[in-house]
Amino acid sequence: MMRGEITSEQNSNAVVAPRRSGMTLGLRIGVFLVVAVVVAALVSFVWTPYDVEAIDISSKLLAPSLQHLFGTDHFGRDVLSMIMVGARNSLAVALVAVGIGAGIGVPLGLLAAAKKGLLGESIMRTNDLIFAFPSLLMAVMITAAFGAGATNAIIAIGIFNIPVFARVTRGAALSLWAREYILAARVAGKSAWPVSMQHILPNLSGLLIVQAAIQFALGVVAEAGLSYVGLGVQPPMPSWGRMLSEAQTMIGFAPWLAIFPGLAIMLLVFGFGLIGDGLNDHLDPRIRRER
Repeated sequence: MMRGEITSEQNSNAVVAPRRSGMTLGLRIGVFLVVAVVVAALVSFVWTPYDVEAIDISSKLLAPSLQHLFGTDHFGRDVLSMIMVGARNSLAVALVAVGIGAGIGVPLGLLAAAKKGLLGESIMRTNDLIFAFPSLLMAVMITAAFGAGATNAIIAIGIFNIPVFARVTRGAALSLWAREYILAARVAGKSAWPVSMQHILPNLSGLLIVQAAIQFALGVVAEAGLSYVGLGVQPPMPSWGRMLSEAQTMIGFAPWLAIFPGLAIMLLVFGFGLIGDGLNDHLDPRIRRER
């Protein structure tokens, strides 16, 4: 018998695991939820059922109906239109904040992993100091200095994301620096930074994508929280967090004012969470081998 050939007895006893490919159900659901919110946000640039800045006192606090699917608020504004416009504000704040965190945090993490001496420790201790301040407290300090607004909310959430990406990047990069191909690149004469960019970073892309999805979800929650206390997007632009804040005194007789923006936040965060979990399962080589 030739080497590698399987006998009939071995073949009868072998259990062939089913091959799984493509997206998992959770990932599909997450993508669907996020895409639905993104589409609503994009459509709001060109069309909404009603003008979100138009005040119509005669139509205030109308319950959900065919004319106003999500009802109206205490100023007579259409809640569905406000949620559509609020979606683009939440997504924009989260997107830019995550971009700031990844754009600064990832290079810092790579540098801290490559330079394990005083420079690396200084970077990580500074990150720990920033990480000790919650984004809300940081937003309060920034707002006290520069005033409330979406820009300051983005800066506060973005600064909070920097140490998150830096710590994740450094931890994963340290494990890669001991690999044979990294040592070979060093022996070939490459310095630390080219090795980090050409060999370390590409191998961290899956992990960073998963982390970005998680930070997107946290960014949406942070933006809603800042807007809830008046530090985020300012009137007359709608914001999901401010809609919840305004609804808290009317929840007894107009519960739709809190239900629909709350559902919007929950579904978007849930969607990003499913995407992060699904991407982790899809990109993690250990999980792929188990399958």
